Parts: sequence; structure tokens; C-alpha cells
Amino acid sequence: MFVQNQLSHWIDRIRAQLTLPLRIELWNGQQVDLSSETPRVTIRLPNVAAARYLLTPSLSNLGAAYVEGAIEVRGKAKDMIAVVNALARTSLKAEGKFARLVRSFSHNRQQDAEAIRYHYDVSNDFYQEFLDPHMVYSCAYFEHGDEDLATAQLKKIDHILRKIELQPGQTLLDIGCGWGALVIRAARQYGARCVGVTLSANQHALATQRVREAGLEHLIEIRLQDYRDVRGQFDRITSVGMFEHVGLRHLPEYFGAIHALLAPDGVVMNHGITSTDPDNGETPYGGGEFIEKYVFPHGELAHIGHVLKAMQQGQLEVSDVENLRRHYARTCAIWTDNFEAHGERVRELAGDKRYRIWHVYLAGCSYAFEQDWISLYQIVGRKAGQRAAALPWSRRHMYPPASAGGWQKSF
Repeated sequence: MFVQNQLSHWIDRIRAQLTLPLRIELWNGQQVDLSSETPRVTIRLPNVAAARYLLTPSLSNLGAAYVEGAIEVRGKAKDMIAVVNALARTSLKAEGKFARLVRSFSHNRQQDAEAIRYHYDVSNDFYQEFLDPHMVYSCAYFEHGDEDLATAQLKKIDHILRKIELQPGQTLLDIGCGWGALVIRAARQYGARCVGVTLSANQHALATQRVREAGLEHLIEIRLQDYRDVRGQFDRITSVGMFEHVGLRHLPEYFGAIHALLAPDGVVMNHGITSTDPDNGETPYGGGEFIEKYVFPHGELAHIGHVLKAMQQGQLEVSDVENLRRHYARTCAIWTDNFEAHGERVRELAGDKRYRIWHVYLAGCSYAFEQDWISLYQIVGRKAGQRAAALPWSRRHMYPPASAGGWQKSF
């Protein structure tokens, strides 16, 4: 009775502040709607004990309860995320435990490899259900805003290759190469000699297969290798969606390793998610805690200012910075729609628990990018200390001329 009274008072307080398309189903069969409109989200509390999740509705509490099956949640993922965030804002203080906390994790090769395998080695078939046909698992580039996902992902790769001013026959290292889309494009369009490295056995196997099927084995080598073990020098280096796994304290070392691998006149491009908190804090209301526990173990996001400082500490001069936050919000929204459209197949491949994790994770990321909690930056750099003549006069080379006959869709 005590818990039920607490829940009743909480519901009255929420109703006084918000109108939400939310229905709460209690363990005794009672239904409570928090607005007069048709509910778009339903939260079912199967027993009295489950009420505590609503009484402290942080993103970590409700997210964990949903993932572990302690509560049931029905609705579209984007509606679920919007409702839960509204409850968190209304019920919790955006400070203390639920603030943008800064947490640091220890990193070593074994831990990093285990974290990568946890996230990426679900199965290749799992990722194929919601990614584009080339399986690009990073922010797409919507040049005009109306592109489909496959087009936007290839535009992103081309945008990167133009940014680094890749020339025919040059060597290219792709750190965290995923399923090989960038190196395949670089080899096919520019004749670049490419090395792609990943710590994911599943990615390595499929990327190697795709290189072979493309007939590009003479130009591309896919390695199951830590970037710290790569030797030699490369004309161009790309790192797309990888440095989030490095750790805040290790970023200068990471960029220092890139400096050592970069040819004297080389160009590097780092594409990665950043915190929008100047102190490198994670997303508020427990969102970061949920992601660390269920999605990206030991992942850490740095503020763009911290990243730029770390690059300089790694002896790299930054020559261009571009914010693609809007692009990632859209990318994650499309991934969410694809995920839900293939929901039954995803459940078969990943199981109920992982389905629930990713169901809220993808939509939550789209929401976080939309709300300016996190961002995405592409940063171009060169070895520091060079003469000014090494830098381009303008950014014109990053954008194809309108008279170029249109964008090339071939892969």
C-alpha cells in the first residue's frame, strides 16, 4: 500500500507538469493514462517492486529495467525515448548523480579487445538488418538532407577521401576499418594501396571476403590487428568511429601513434563522437551509465576542445574541423526505423535481451545528437611544424564542383 501511494502521488505530480502519451499498466490490472490522447507508449509494471523504477525514472534505471525484463515497455523506440526523457527531466535534478558525470576507465589491450568484441561481434547478419548494403557503421553525410541511407554513406566516404586529398596510388591506413567499405572505395576510385585494421573477428572475416569479391586483393589488406602494432608509414590515415574506445587519458598517445605512422607530408582524418560538456561529461540522467553497462564498455567521449589539445600533444596540427551532429541524428533515426522494421529477424539473431538493448540504444543516440548532448566531428590534420605551404588555401577540394556531372554512385 505504501508503494502504491507513492506511485499515486508521483503520477499526480507528473500530470500536473506534463501531458504525455503514456499509459501505465499496474500489476493489479489498473491502467493510468497521462494524457487524453491515444497512448503511444505503454509501461507495464508486473509487480509492486517494479514501481521503484518509475519513482526514480533515470535513463539508466528505466533502461536497465526494460533490458532485464523487470518492466515491459511497448511503443516505437523514438516515442519511448522521448517519454522517458520527459519523465527524467520532470522527476530528477540535472545535477549530482544524474548530472553529466565524468568517469574514467582503465584501458589495456586485452580490455580494449574485449570491449570491441562485445559490441561488434554480435553477428554480421545482425548489423546487416539495419545498416546500409555496404555496412557502414558510422555517421552518414546528407549533403542535401533528402538522401537515402546508402547514398548518404557513400557520400560520407567520398567526403572523407576528398578531405584527405587522396591521390592515385597513395598508401592509406584505415584504423577501425569495420566491414571494409572505406578501403574498398579508396582502392576502386583512386587505386590506393590500403591497409584496414580491426579488432573484431567478424568484421575481419567479412571485410576480407568483400575485398576478395571486389577483386581488390592486390590493393587491400585487412588485418585483425591493434593499431598500436602497425608498422611503416602511410600517405593518408583515416580513423572513423574508433577513437571513442581509446580513453580520455590515452588520446595523446593515440594521436602520437598516428603521428609515427604518418608520412612527413601525410594527412590524417579523425571522425568520432564527442561530448558537448566542456568537462568531458557523459550524457545526463544516467544515459552514459546505461551505454557503458550495456552497449560500449569502457567507452569515453571527449569534448572537442580536449580532442584538439590531445592532437597537438600528439604532434599533429589541425587544419579543418567539421561538425556533423545533425547528420548523425538522422543516421541513427534511420537505423532505428530499419531495426524496428526487421524486429522479428533481429530477435532471432540476437535474442530478446540484446534486441531490447539496441532498440533503445539507437533511438537514444538519435535523441542525444538532436538535443546537443553529444556531437560528431571530422578533424583533418597534418604533422605539426611544417611550413605553411603544406596547407591548402581553401576548403574547395572537399566539395565536388556542380559541373562535375553528378555524384558517382558506383562502388
